[in-house]
Amino acid sequence: MSRRRTRRDGGERPSEFARRLLAGWRRTGWATRGERVVVAVSGGADSTALLLALEELTRAGMLGLEVTAAHLDHGLRGEQGAADSRWVEAQARALGFDVVAGRANVGERARGERDNLEQSARRARYEFLSAVARERGASSVLVAHTLDDQAETVLLRLLRGSGADGAGGMRPERALEETTNKSEHERRAGGDEPRTSAADAPADEQGNGIKLRRPLLGWARRADTESYCRERGVEFRADAMNEDESFARVRVRRRLLPLLETFNPRAAEALARAAELLREDSDALERLASELLEESQTKIQPKTGGGEAREAETDCLPLRVEVLASAHPALRRRALRQWLARGRGGLRRIEFAHVLAVEKLLEGSRGGRVAELPGGGGVERRRGLLIFRRGGGR
Repeated sequence: MSRRRTRRDGGERPSEFARRLLAGWRRTGWATRGERVVVAVSGGADSTALLLALEELTRAGMLGLEVTAAHLDHGLRGEQGAADSRWVEAQARALGFDVVAGRANVGERARGERDNLEQSARRARYEFLSAVARERGASSVLVAHTLDDQAETVLLRLLRGSGADGAGGMRPERALEETTNKSEHERRAGGDEPRTSAADAPADEQGNGIKLRRPLLGWARRADTESYCRERGVEFRADAMNEDESFARVRVRRRLLPLLETFNPRAAEALARAAELLREDSDALERLASELLEESQTKIQPKTGGGEAREAETDCLPLRVEVLASAHPALRRRALRQWLARGRGGLRRIEFAHVLAVEKLLEGSRGGRVAELPGGGGVERRRGLLIFRRGGGR
C-alpha cells in the first residue's frame, strides 16, 4: 500500500524511500538539476528501486536530471537474460526515460582472458556503462549498490587480507575509469562489484571525467528496495546467479552475514560505519604519502656510464633514496604506489609484491639494482636515486 501523503501545495508528497534518496543526494553535494546521468539497471530490486525513485522525484519537481537507463545482457542466462533486457527497456520507457540495452558474451571473454565470470562480467558492464555515458554526454553513472552490498564487500576484502584501502569498501563516488582499470591486486582484493553487477587518479581520455556514483550506498538496505518496488506495484526481476553459493559473495550474503547478525542485529550497519572510518584514515594517509612523494622527487638526472646525461624516459621524476628510506613504511609504500601509477598511467597488473620489490631497492648503499615490473620496464637504483624505466607494454 502506498504511504505517500499530500503536500501543503496540494501535490503528492514523495515516498519515504524517495525522500531519503534526495536527502542523501543533497548531502553529497551532487547537482539536482541540469545534468545528464546514466543509471545502470539490471532489473533487480535495487536498481529498479533507484530508477523508480528518480522518476518519482522528477515527477515531483525535486530533481531535474536527464536520465538514461542502461542495461547489459551478459549472455550468461540465455532467454532469461534476453527477457530481463526487454523488461528493463519497457519499464524505463514507461517511466519516460531514455534507455540503451546492450549484449556481451562474458563466458567467451572470461575464457579468453583466463579470468572468472564475476570479474569478466564486471569489466564488461563498466566498459558498456562508460561507452553509454560518453555517447549520451553524461557526467555520471549511477549504480544501485546498497548498504548490504557494502557490508559484503568489506567482509570479502577482510577475508582476503586487504589493508585499510580494501577494508574501506566502496566509495559513494569515484572516477569511472578507476572501475575499468583496477589493478590485478585490487581486483583480487575484492573488487567493487556486488553481483554479476588507491588514490583518486586523473581522468583519462576514455573515462572523460565521468563519475561513478552510488546514491543508495550509505542508507538503503536490500529489504528497503524490495519494499519500495512493491509499494510502487513493480515486480522486479530475479537472477538465479544471486542465489548460487558457488560464488563467494553469495555465501557471505546467505551464511556469514546472518551469523554475524546473531551477535549484532545491526552488523551490516556496523561494517559500513567501520568502512567509512577506514576510508577517512586511508584518505589522510594518501595525502601524507603524496607530500612524501613530492618531497622525495628530484629533477636531477643520473649520469650514464659514458658520462652523458640520460634523457628522462617518462614524466615520472626520480626519487631520492635517503628521503624514502627514512619515512614510515606505511607512507613510503603508498608514495611508491602513487609514483608507479604516475609512471605507468595506472596500477594495472601491479601487485603488493611489486611494491615490496621496489621498496627493497632502498636498503643498503649499493646501486645498479633493478626491480622488474609487469609488462616490461622497471625501477632502477642509481647514485642514490630510484629511476622509473618504461617498458614496451603495460
